[in-house]
Amino acid sequence: MNWLKHIKIYFILSGVLLVISITSLFLWRLKLGIDFTGGALIEYKFSKEMDDTNIYDIFEEAGAENISFELSNDYKYLIKTNSLSTETKSQIDSELKNEDEYYIELKYELVGPSIGPELVQKTIYAIILSAFVILLWVAYQFKNLRYGLSAVLAMFHDSIILLGSFSLLGHFWNVEIDFLFVTAMLTILSFSVHDTIVVFDRIREVTKKTHSEIPVIADLAITQTMVRSLNNSFTIIFMLTALILFGGEAIKWFAAALLIGTILGTYSSPFVAVPLLVTFDKIKTFKLKSKNI
Repeated sequence: MNWLKHIKIYFILSGVLLVISITSLFLWRLKLGIDFTGGALIEYKFSKEMDDTNIYDIFEEAGAENISFELSNDYKYLIKTNSLSTETKSQIDSELKNEDEYYIELKYELVGPSIGPELVQKTIYAIILSAFVILLWVAYQFKNLRYGLSAVLAMFHDSIILLGSFSLLGHFWNVEIDFLFVTAMLTILSFSVHDTIVVFDRIREVTKKTHSEIPVIADLAITQTMVRSLNNSFTIIFMLTALILFGGEAIKWFAAALLIGTILGTYSSPFVAVPLLVTFDKIKTFKLKSKNI
């Protein structure tokens, strides 16, 4: 199958997704959770089953922001929100009393951000340093800088679109990013590069056996690795889908971030990294021909 005959379509699709993601990040940024901003941590125990929507509305109408909550099996709610004034807290307590007069407040804490600006800055520096090391390592292993550059660009392609996805989710569905999102982000960086290297390694093996041009070799390599890549990815996708559906609110968006990243990584390896490699090779060939002329 001639995968690379649609190379322009792959670049257009990736370009559109990148433009949407960057525009969303510029306009709406990311909705930061309590791990970044700090706020109030409140735990309630109710005497009966409560309607999640009612609880959310009580906090929202009182003026609370960045509301998220987790429910355990014995009618306990752990609620995270921004810092609450005395008046706001009193109003919430009064409204909850109307819903369940026997409810108990188990814990009320004001917490600072667990992910401060310094840690965010260090994380960014670590990602940049990792990308540089990956570029050099892949270039060294495959004896060609174009391999490393293609792998790193595909990795950033996945990262930017993942960030843009959560920017859109935050704007339209109030989805916040927290420490688990950062963990998912770093995990996806690794997955993206790993999948790309598998395809690149097959290109290297095929190159040793044939003297065809790089587009032909790359197309054959994609064909030989596609089934393995899809089987591996679908195994992860099925597991993450189950976590989203049945894992509860605590890990729902963490699993969603991993799911989006897995899909992006599966797509970018054959349809972003390899087309970039082929394009860089064509540019080099064109320059060599121009010099000879």
